[in-house]
Amino acid sequence: MKYPTSPVPSEKWNNFPRSSSPLPAPANFQSDTQSAASKRYKYLRRIFKFSQMDFEYGLWQMVYLFIAPQKVYRNFQYRKQTKSQFARDDPAFLVLLSIWLCVSSLGFAFILDLKFFQFIVFLLYVIFVDFIGAGLLVATCFWYVCNKYLRRDPLGQDVEWGYAFDVHMNAFFPPLTILHFFQLVLFHNFLSSGGYLSCIVGNFFWLMSFAYYIYITFLGYSCLPILQNTRLLLIPLPILILTYFVTLACGWNISLSLTNFYLYRVIS
Repeated sequence: MKYPTSPVPSEKWNNFPRSSSPLPAPANFQSDTQSAASKRYKYLRRIFKFSQMDFEYGLWQMVYLFIAPQKVYRNFQYRKQTKSQFARDDPAFLVLLSIWLCVSSLGFAFILDLKFFQFIVFLLYVIFVDFIGAGLLVATCFWYVCNKYLRRDPLGQDVEWGYAFDVHMNAFFPPLTILHFFQLVLFHNFLSSGGYLSCIVGNFFWLMSFAYYIYITFLGYSCLPILQNTRLLLIPLPILILTYFVTLACGWNISLSLTNFYLYRVIS
């Protein structure tokens, strides 16, 4: 039996159906064809399937957001290469962050001596206003600004809104831990005393929190090759430092003021 030795002409090869290949499609083939809505649906559908979540990796991300946030975003780049999207496809980090929100809010309620119903109201405020509400607003603003003004190619690939919200979640975790955990350790015995030293330390907690949020947000967008001039996102840092010294000059204890605001929001 003789086999043909001449190659198949290119025009005939182009007419072959692509689906006839027995080999699997590349890893990013199906992801490229998915809409943002379908990706969001897949993400939300997995939120109650705990057996499919990688909680060990989520905990690793939380630790490294404190000590080396660059490594977290390096893994976001790996996801882009393998799954053709920067945004998370595993809701484990969101679940862990929600649990930490509840635990830290419980500690906050204990320090402030809130009753059960007041704790529930406080928790609802923290989740739906401070985290989700502010997150939707901030993520949408960054998503719009980056796509409108920072893209290298205005007609090329754009920043995913889901990725913008992921950046917010990453940047939200360190301030949450600083303000709802480390600050509370010193609140009753030191920060609530009203002295000038407590003003310095209490305001420094807020300075660190906002600085962490700005820096991690900057890292999130600077790692995207489709964006340029992302250093502009660091502009609030010197303004933040200046504001810190202004509050010290005025003797304004931000920790004490915002704690009183939390209490007013819950009790009133």
